[in-house]
Amino acid sequence: MRKKVIVCVLFASVVLSAQVFAHDLFLKLDSFFVAVNSKAKISILNGTFLASEGAVNFARLKDASIVGPDGTRIKALEADFSKNETTSFLDVDIKQAGTYVAAMSTMEREIDLEGKDFNEYLSHDGIPDTLAERKEKKELDKKVRERYSKHVKAIFQAGDERSDSYKTVVGYPVELVPQQNPYSLKTGSSIEILCLKDGKPLVNQFVQSGREADGKVVAGQDVRTDKKGIAKFKLDAPGKWYVRFINMTRLDDPKLNYESKWATLTFEIR
Repeated sequence: MRKKVIVCVLFASVVLSAQVFAHDLFLKLDSFFVAVNSKAKISILNGTFLASEGAVNFARLKDASIVGPDGTRIKALEADFSKNETTSFLDVDIKQAGTYVAAMSTMEREIDLEGKDFNEYLSHDGIPDTLAERKEKKELDKKVRERYSKHVKAIFQAGDERSDSYKTVVGYPVELVPQQNPYSLKTGSSIEILCLKDGKPLVNQFVQSGREADGKVVAGQDVRTDKKGIAKFKLDAPGKWYVRFINMTRLDDPKLNYESKWATLTFEIR
C-alpha cells in the first residue's frame, strides 16, 4: 500500500510539473512550404513545439484568421477546425502563390499558483525579470493569481512567389513581426523581429528562439530587444523555427497579482 501511495504522489508531481511548464501555444505545419491549389493543415500545439497535450476549443479563441499574399485578412470559421484528443487543426485553402500568415489569439484565463510553482515557471519559461523582482522583494514564497492570454502566428509559403504579407501587424495585445520575409532567407542568415505590446515596441524584452531537429527541440539564442523593440537572431541551421516571449506585468489589484501575455512565431528555413 505504501508503495502505491508513493507512486501516486510521484505521478501527481510529474503531472503538476507538466501542467506548470506545458504552457506554450504554437502554430505548426508538417511543412511550411505548401502547394498552390491545395489545402494546408495547421496544427495548434498546446504544449511544446513537438507535441500538443490538449486540444484548444474554438470557443476559447478570440480571433483566428489568415492573411493572404495580397494582404487580405480572412476570419477562420469553426467549420475550418477539427480536433482529436490532444490537438486541434485548422484547414486553409491555398488559392494564391505567395507568403501567408496564420494568426490566433485566445481569451484570457486565470490561474492560482503556489509561490514555488510560480518561481519555477518563471525560471523555466523565460521570465527572468519577474523572478529577479520577486527575489529582491523577498516574495518567493508568496502565492499568486495570474491572468494570461496567448497570441500566436505562423508564416508559411505557397509556391515560389514571395509577398509582403509576412510583416502584417494583426493587432494582438502582444505580437512578433518579422522585418524580413523568412522565405527570402537562407541558413546562416539573420532575422530581425519586432516585438510589440498594444501596438508599441517592447524595449528590453527577453526573447527566445529554437528549432526542431531530429525530433528534438534545439534551443537557439536568448536575446533582449533593442530600443526599437527589435530582437535579432541568427538562423544557423535549416528546419522549423520558433521565436517566443512572455510579457509579465505586476498588477495593483488585491485579487490578481500578475498578467502575462504570450507570443510565438513559427516559420521554416531551408
